[in-house]
This record gives sequence, C-alpha cells and structure tokens, in this order.
Amino acid sequence: MSPFSRRDFVALSTAATFTAKSYSQVAGSNNKLKIGVIGCGGMGTEGHMKPLVKVREQMNFEFAAVCDIYTPRADRAAQLTGAQKKYRDYRQLLADKDVDYVLIATPEHWHAQMSMDAAEAGKHIYCEKPMTYNVQEARKVVDTINRTKVKMQVGVQGMSDDSYETANKYVKDGTLGKVVLAQIDYSRNSLEPDFLFTGQEKDFKPEPGVNLDWNAWQGQAKKHPFDPNRFFNWRRYWDYSSGIASDLFIHRVTRIIKSCGLTFPQRGVSLGGKYSWPDAIGDVPDTMNMLLEYPEGMTVQLVSSMANSTPIEHMLRGHKATLTFNREGFVIRPEGPFRKDMQEITHKKSGAESTVLHHKNLQNAIRNNEALKCDCNLGYYGVAAAGMGTEAYKRQRYMGWDKAKERFVKL
Repeated sequence: MSPFSRRDFVALSTAATFTAKSYSQVAGSNNKLKIGVIGCGGMGTEGHMKPLVKVREQMNFEFAAVCDIYTPRADRAAQLTGAQKKYRDYRQLLADKDVDYVLIATPEHWHAQMSMDAAEAGKHIYCEKPMTYNVQEARKVVDTINRTKVKMQVGVQGMSDDSYETANKYVKDGTLGKVVLAQIDYSRNSLEPDFLFTGQEKDFKPEPGVNLDWNAWQGQAKKHPFDPNRFFNWRRYWDYSSGIASDLFIHRVTRIIKSCGLTFPQRGVSLGGKYSWPDAIGDVPDTMNMLLEYPEGMTVQLVSSMANSTPIEHMLRGHKATLTFNREGFVIRPEGPFRKDMQEITHKKSGAESTVLHHKNLQNAIRNNEALKCDCNLGYYGVAAAGMGTEAYKRQRYMGWDKAKERFVKL
C-alpha cells in the first residue's frame, strides 16, 4: 500500500478552510479545548489519556475523538475518555472541525507525516518523542510548523521540570566556567530481554477493515509480511525506531541540550550490542553508549544498558564548578582551585517530568501564547543527537554533521 498522498488528505479534510490562527481564536483564553488522540497504545493510554482524564475539568478540556489503526485500541480509548468519535484513519480525525489539537502517540515512523498533516489542517500538536524518525523529516516538520504557525509541543516531558532552563542560566553567566563534558544515563534491568517489550495478543491476525490494516500501519517503512512482534514490539526494529537511542536517550540528551544551549553535534561515535540477550527479537542493542562532540567545545556522554540499572551521576563538568542534577533539582559545587571564591549553589526545582504539565503548557501556549517547554526546534536538536549516535552505531564509524545540508556525513 502506498503512503497516504497529499491529494487524498485534501480530499478528506473539510478542515482545510481553517487556519492555525482561526483555531487559536476559536479556542480563546476561556473556552474549552478539544483533543483528538492519534495512537491509543501503551504510551497513549498509560502516559497520556489515563492521567489526563483525571484533570480535564480542572484544565478545561475534553477528548473529542480518538483514532487508532488497530480497532480494539480505539474502542478502549473511547470508553476511557468518553470521546464520542472514533476513527481508524487519522486523516478523518484531522478533518474533524471539533478538534483543536492532536496528541500523536504512534510508532516513530509515523510522527513526521502525521505532524505535518496536522499542521496543514490547522491543528495544534503534541507529538510524542522523538519528534521524527530521522533528521531529514525533522527539518521538514520544523519548516511546516514555522509556515503554518501552529503550536507544537514535543513529548520530552522532562522539559516541564525547570531544572534545565535554570541550569542554562548558570552556564551562560559563567558560574561553571567553561563546560567541557556532560554525562547522563538511562539504564534498566530485568530477568528477560523485555526492555522494550510491550506484550502482544496471542494468535492475533490482521483483517483489513475489521481490526488492522498492516500495510497502512507500515506506511513509508520497509515492507514486511505481517509479524506480531513488529506490530506489538516495534521499538525493537530499525524500520520503526532506534530503540535505546530514540526511546530513552532522547529524554536525556534533550536535558543536556537545554542546559548547555546546544544545537547540532559536529561529530559522534557509538558502541554497544546485544550483549545480554543476543537472541532477542528485533535489531536494536540492549547496551548502547554514545559520545557526541559539539562545536561549543564540549562532549556529551550517554550511557545505557538494559542489563544493569545502576545509574551514573547526571552532571555538567565545568572548569570552575560541577553541576549535578538530582531528584530535588541540582547542586553546583566549586572545583578545588575555586572554592575560596565560590559558594555551593542549590536549586529546588519547580514543575516535574509530567505529561499533564506538558499538556498544560501546550494549552497555555494555544490560549495565551505561553512559550513552549519543548518546541519543534528543540525537538529537532534531540533527533539530530540521537540520530548521529544511531548512524555511528549502525555504520561502525565516526559520523559528522554537514551544516549546510543539515545531514549526517561519514568522517
């Protein structure tokens, strides 16, 4: 099946007469916002809909519609949220004039196309991380958002914790001195190779028009015969995800990017493998470590294993002081040669790593033009970082960044 075409989309979309500006005006500062959910699987349900239904009156919004290409999930989502409309085709949801903004919680290989189509339909967007599957798509999404002027929040919900924007102030004012290294990790552990396993229904078989159109689900990805592992556990396959890099590192590296005011890495390397579970389904490694160099003159170290959850300290190492993030916020401790002239600084965070707060920020942006915590530009920088490490791992060589063409190159 071919990817959905622009002609198909326009033909379906009665919302094409609405601009992003008109949708913002319809929502207003005191009116109830209406959400359409695209993708009603684990993250869409557990990470978004379940916590959001508890605060919908307080935050003055409702769920207008739900959509999933897998019918049972759409049915469960409608029951959970009370949404009156269910769709299998996301384009029909985008054509629904009652929807003010969409939550996109689909597999990664669909993020870009759905986000661009939503923007063209005048819908504001909350797109789960990573913003896109690759950097080429990210550039297109940024251009589309800038042109259509819709609000787009990328689902790195840790940005709703103010620790990272506050850390950036100390970096910029020179409190840390020259920052030369940032280190951060995201590791887990288990008895089985289920680090990215989401479960599956036994004996499931797709029936187009009844429960699942497998060809439509694959979209522009490489085509394969139906495999329940690919459908239910897509994070383990390069065709749809980069596993640790795009599912976990994206959360961590965005923290560093925000804290240090970074954009695109200039070169990177990555090592790892299927060390603990060599026979696990899929392609992605269970252990992956990246080292990225930025033109500002610093490196970012990302550490992850799904076979050992012992963490490392999350910190920014500067010539004058070290900033260490913790559960309460962060602490800045001067290096030995500077202790006479500096006092320890402690920051108690406000906000939290919360999808509810992240949605609240987007809603405030729609209603009152509040600054977004993770806009499409920050989303792009995160995709570039995770993508460079992924390409270095897959090609087993250093990768660089072509600034003019905004793409990865071999070094």
